[in-house]
Amino acid sequence: MSPTRTLRPLVCALALGALGGTLALPAAAAPRIKDIVDVEGVRENQLVGYGLVVGLQGTGDSLRNSPFTRQSLESMLERLGVNTRDGNLNTRNVAAVMVTANLPAFATQGARIDVSVSALGDADSLAGGTLLVTPLMGADNQVYAVAQGALTIGGFSAGGQSGSSVTQGVPTSGRIASGALIERELAHDFANQRELRLALRNPDFTTAQRIAEAINATLQVPAARPLNAGSVLVARPEAFRGDMTTLLASIENVPVQPDLSARIVIDETTGVVVIGENVRLSTVAIAQGNLTISVNERPAVSQPNALASGETVVVPRSEVSVEEEAGSLAVVQGGVELRELVDGLNALGVSPRDLISILQGLKAAGALQAEIEVL
Repeated sequence: MSPTRTLRPLVCALALGALGGTLALPAAAAPRIKDIVDVEGVRENQLVGYGLVVGLQGTGDSLRNSPFTRQSLESMLERLGVNTRDGNLNTRNVAAVMVTANLPAFATQGARIDVSVSALGDADSLAGGTLLVTPLMGADNQVYAVAQGALTIGGFSAGGQSGSSVTQGVPTSGRIASGALIERELAHDFANQRELRLALRNPDFTTAQRIAEAINATLQVPAARPLNAGSVLVARPEAFRGDMTTLLASIENVPVQPDLSARIVIDETTGVVVIGENVRLSTVAIAQGNLTISVNERPAVSQPNALASGETVVVPRSEVSVEEEAGSLAVVQGGVELRELVDGLNALGVSPRDLISILQGLKAAGALQAEIEVL
């Protein structure tokens, strides 16, 4: 029997009803201020550098195809007192790499940070390699750290002489835990600042107002005020003069319930649907069913008799069958909790991909008061 091709489009009928209420998630503990804001000036800085990885087992760059690797190798050897300008270098144990790292806020000189190493040329693998001394620079072209050490690779690659190969993970990138030593500190006089600026990770006017009110209630002085939907300004009270660290420690653990916009996020590729707690729905009736169309190919052979002229041919023959499941009509009342809505849709046998179609239909009918974001 030939393969069966099955098509399952969603059949969905919608009927609008009265105005609905709020779909609310179960109450949960409110997050802390430190979990929903960033402090201006307290952040990481990106560092980048160019270096060489040596000690590879014939899996490095080919010097003919990677001239930058050859030039870097010659320059490094010259600094060490070895002249190779007139020689014919032919090694595949060296690879040119880019080294990246994040410099934490308030990092002190002598502290260590992790670095990531990625191949720049045509190296096959960095397994077993060692990164030579590599300066790491910031956006101002100043060196803030120096990296060196043995690489840890999460993948591997193996191949045979016939051309077959097996690769798992990415063998051309790796990490060095605590592989960089900080040489320069970022100047930031945090203790003597006169004000703090808190940047909301999800800007919202209501959330900004709640943060300011919670801070003022904790400090018992009107020190905080929202500037806009994305930032809150906190002036240093007299009781915390010259001690901004204690001030921040006093307010960062204050719980604040953020206000969320009514939004539904849909990933059509994976079928993932995330529904926010403030989504509002009008009373609707939903009917959902499956229409299955099966096409079976049963080719037949037409062969003439012995006395007739002609030739044997294959004659196509298709069998088409249609099966439609009975779709039940269910009413979803407005004002129900999100869990009750999900339970009702599950009772209809709605799959995640069918749920995507239903939500889009609700939005088109005007029964869903929420923003739908498709990834």
